[in-house]
This record gives sequence, structure tokens and C-alpha cells, in this order.
Amino acid sequence: MRNVIAINAQASQSIIAAQATSDDMLLESIADGNRTSMHILYCRHNVRVYRFILRIVRDATAAEDLVSQVFLDVWRTAGQFQGRSQVSTWLLSIARFKALTAMRQRRFEDIDQEDVRQIPDGSDTPETSLDRSDTSAILRACVQKLSPAHREIITLVYYHEKSVEEVGQIIGIPQSTVKTRMFYARKQLAELLKGAGVERFAA
Repeated sequence: MRNVIAINAQASQSIIAAQATSDDMLLESIADGNRTSMHILYCRHNVRVYRFILRIVRDATAAEDLVSQVFLDVWRTAGQFQGRSQVSTWLLSIARFKALTAMRQRRFEDIDQEDVRQIPDGSDTPETSLDRSDTSAILRACVQKLSPAHREIITLVYYHEKSVEEVGQIIGIPQSTVKTRMFYARKQLAELLKGAGVERFAA
């Protein structure tokens, strides 16, 4: 019985230690086949990766499947991470590639905007969200009306808090292009918000 308690205590200490470890160190451990580190990394980032993918594919089931594929890739290729970006940036790069590949395979490039209503994130359409107490729902609905390129920029910068440099790394475009897209995305979003009756956010 004492041996079992000792083993459980040791396992608990190992998990606590892993939780306090940086993402970079977790990847090094994952590259060595450490499943506990893989579990910790997954718990830290799976929700962020899921939401990012969902905004691209707009299908909850497909997004869940792609999240699994992303972290399977992480398990297989952790040793290839070179530390030139944050781990979260690297994960979103993998997620973006997986999502876009899935969209091409399913020919989702021209998704009808009505599909936005199926996203289970609590957002609403501008027509049903004009109550000023629900401005966050109006904002999400307006973001969904942006072009795919502009929506991607806004999502990475404001929802995932990525820098211009990190956005460029994820999408694979120059920083100057990121800045240009951001300028026009914000301009378009301001117009949409104004049209939805949210003047103070559009300013």
C-alpha cells in the first residue's frame, strides 16, 4: 500500500512539474516521447486551436477532427521545432495548414454566409443582436462578414493576441502585407459596426 501511495505521489509531482514548465521545454520532452508533457501541452492550447480552426472551417465536427490531427502532428514532429517563434504561433501555423487543406478537399472556398449561424459560439446576427448590451455578439457577427483574408488577420491579432511578426509567420506573408491587411480590415470592420448601430466601437 505504501508503495502505491509513493508511486501516486511521484506521478502527481511529475504532473505539477510539467504544468509549471514552459511550452518550449514541453516540446523538448514530447520529442523524447513524454506523454505527460503532451497531455499538458494539449490542455493548454486545444481550446485556442479549436476556436481558430472553427473560424476557418465553420464546422464544429470538422474542427474537432482537425484539432486531433494538429496535436498528432505535434507528437510526431516535436523534435523539428526550432524555437524561431512561440509554440502557440507554431501550433496555429499547423492548424491553419490543416484547416485550409480540409477546406480545399471539401470545396468550402465559397461557403455561404448563412453557415455562420451554425457556429456554436453564442454569436448572433446583426439583425437579432442590435441590443447594445450584447455588443460582443454584434462584433463577432461583423467579423464573420469580413473577407476571409481580413477575418483571418482580425482573428489572429485580437482573438489570439498575435503580433504583426507572428501573424506573418503563421500566414506566410511579409509584415508589410499584414499591416496593409490590418488597415483595410479595421476600416471594413468599422463600417460594419457602424451599420450595426455600434458607433462607439466603429470610431
